[in-house]
This record gives sequence, C-alpha cells and structure tokens, in this order.
Amino acid sequence: MANPPDRKRSAVPASRMGRMLRFGMLSSEIAISSALGAARQLSSGKRPDLASAVLTPGNAALLAKRLAALRGPAMKVGQMLSIQADDLVPDEFRNALAMLRSQGYAMPDTQLRRVLGREYGKGWQQRFDHFDYNPVAAASIGQVHRVRKHGGRELALKIQYPGVARSVDSDVDNLATLLRRLDFLPTKFDIPALTAEAKRQLKLETDYEGEARQLERYRKLVADMPEVLVPRVDRSLTTRHILAMDWIGGEPLEHLAGEAVPQPRRNAVARTLQDLMFRELFAFRFVQTDPNIANYLYVPETHQVALLDLGSVGEYPAEFVDGYRRICLGVLHDDTKAIRDAIFDLGYGHPDDPPQMVDNAIDIMKLVCEPFAHRGTYDFAASGLISRARNRGIEAAFGHGLRAPPPATMFLHRKLIGTFLICVKLHARINVHAVAEKYL
Repeated sequence: MANPPDRKRSAVPASRMGRMLRFGMLSSEIAISSALGAARQLSSGKRPDLASAVLTPGNAALLAKRLAALRGPAMKVGQMLSIQADDLVPDEFRNALAMLRSQGYAMPDTQLRRVLGREYGKGWQQRFDHFDYNPVAAASIGQVHRVRKHGGRELALKIQYPGVARSVDSDVDNLATLLRRLDFLPTKFDIPALTAEAKRQLKLETDYEGEARQLERYRKLVADMPEVLVPRVDRSLTTRHILAMDWIGGEPLEHLAGEAVPQPRRNAVARTLQDLMFRELFAFRFVQTDPNIANYLYVPETHQVALLDLGSVGEYPAEFVDGYRRICLGVLHDDTKAIRDAIFDLGYGHPDDPPQMVDNAIDIMKLVCEPFAHRGTYDFAASGLISRARNRGIEAAFGHGLRAPPPATMFLHRKLIGTFLICVKLHARINVHAVAEKYL
C-alpha cells in the first residue's frame, strides 16, 4: 500500500457544549444563506421560494464541510444519510454528503498525543519501535495509524477522536433537529424511534473493546472462507478508545473499478461481498452493517478481500431473519401471499393498511430482490436499480402511500444498499442467484 498523503488537520471539538455551538453556527449559516437566496429571488422579480432558497448546492457543500470538521456521530449520520433511502434527502444534499464517506480531517499531532497519553499513560512512545504520525485514514469516529511494536509486528491503530463517545446523544439530537428545520425528514417517519436506533448503534461503534470482541468472533465465523481476511486483534494495545489490529497491506477496492482491471477479478471480489452479505444474514445472523467501500481492501498476492471494520454490527433474532428468508423465497416463487405475510411480520406493512399501500410494499420488495431473483448473470452497473427503486418509492409515497421502514431495519438497509453500490462501482457481472440460493 502506498504511503498515505498528508491530510488536512483540524482539532476535534471534544466538549458537548462546543459541538452544540458548532451546530448552532451551522444552522445560522444555512439560515443566512437561505435568506440571501430568497432576497435575490425577490430582487429579480420572482416570488421567493423558501424550499429552493434552502436546498442549494452551496448549502449542501456547507453542511458537508461542517459535518466533516465535527467528525464523530454527526459525520457518521451524514454518511448514513448519503446511502440510506434515496427519497430521504434531496439530491443536492445527498451528493454533498456522499463526500463524507471518503473525506475526513485528521487530528493535530498535539491532540493526538494527548489522546495516546490518556489511553496508554506516560511514556507511551516506549511501546513502539515506530509510530507514523501521518494517519493512513481519517474517518468519522477515529483515524488510523501504522505502527510497529517491539519484535517487528506491524499494526494498525484505530484511535478514537476525543469526546466522540459522550457526544452521541447530543449530536444525533442536534442533527435531527437541524434536518427537521430544513424539512429533510418526512413527517411520516418515526423520527424518535429512528434517532433512538441511531444512538444505540453509534454507542456500540464507539466501544473499541467491543469491536475487538466482534472482530475475533467474525474471524471464527469466516474461518472456512479463504477468500476473506479479517485482521487479528492485539489485546495488549487495545483500550476502549484505541483498537490495535494486524496491519494488512492491500489496495482500496476503488482501485479495482477501472477498465484496466480484468473483469474476472472484479467479479470475484463482488461475488465474495455478495456471499458475505447473504451468509451474515441467513447463516450467522450477525451482520457487519457498515459496508463503506473504505472498510475493505483487496490483497492482490492472495486474491483475498480484507474486512477492516467491525464497529457496526447487527445481531438479529431467528424470527426476524426468517421473515427476510420468506420474502426472498416468495419473490423467487412468485408467491405474493408469502411476501405479504412476511411484510406484516417484519413491520413493513399492517393488515389494516389500505390494499394499495400493501401492494406498494410488495412491489418494492420484488424490485429490490431483483439481483438474486434474476436467473443468470446480473449486470450491476447497467441495472439502474437504485434509480428505479427510488422512483417507485416516490411514486408509492405520493400515491396510495408507503409505510416507513421499521427502525430495526435501518442499519440492515445500509448493509444491503452499500454492498449493492460497491458492486455497481466495480461494474460487476455475476450470478447473484447462484450465490444466494445456498442460504435460502
């Protein structure tokens, strides 16, 4: 893996008050920008349109920039919004927020040293033969550094930003308030339930000792999959806010997207990701729910896909998973009654809903199951499935209605959508049906 580029540095606002003030400033900035936009409309002889004044590319870029500087739960929720339901936020904002999945500021070295001193104690430098202060990655919750222990073992240290763990509740509440003010969140959504689920999951993601246990569990689950590589944890250097694991050299999956990469190689990676997705849900009932493309590497020497992040996981009860299995089998066998019954059991619909609303939910389920329902090779990039699903969802919402997804499915949807989008990026062409049928 090539040496990482020098990253922009910015101190992480660590106190809840400091982060709240940042949200207040962001709200004011967007309000001022929107007022100026409305004034320009008025001066040009147009009737001011508040929606168009708010939903501008400039405001979108401003929101993304400020969330990137905040990092922590605020940035993480922004990332989630960029790949969640396409009708949740306007296109301009979704596209801007998408930048959050690959961009992040690093902590200044002074702040980094304070974090290391707090976690490891005085003289922490003596634990390492080498410590690279330039991070190889800077994400929403923490940043990653390459180090070498005494004895020569190369490790990746994921170091959590200060104040992130204790800011989960306030960040989610503040961002939800801001998005409601901007009319981004549909009133039909159960916002309190969604924010509660987001808080629950994000608190788990800030517990690096918990992630260490999840990495060790996942390594055992995929031990019979030689095409998958999961790093070993170094317990001696792992704390609640620092995760130490094997350094794995490899290529970002994005590097496989070009035409210069042979199609069979891209297909093999996509097949591995699809296999993992179905196996996690239907065999393990233990799902890695953050399929950000940056969480994977391709190891060319061994042709393995390395999974680097187990911070976000979902563990689902058997009856929940059985509901999804019944939907999948119902789609495969064109059994509308089976799909309807499973939809009711999972909370995507209710027997008292108007028949057309239930039919909308069934239609959308059939649509999103298209990749594995298709017999033969499925061309992800040519499918246009995301756009078709979005358009069908909008049509349903503005027609006879569509019940909001249950909060418990929020992170599972992130897994399904994110995995699909990686396969699109790889321009993969694989037989998804052959992969899925093993688990159904």
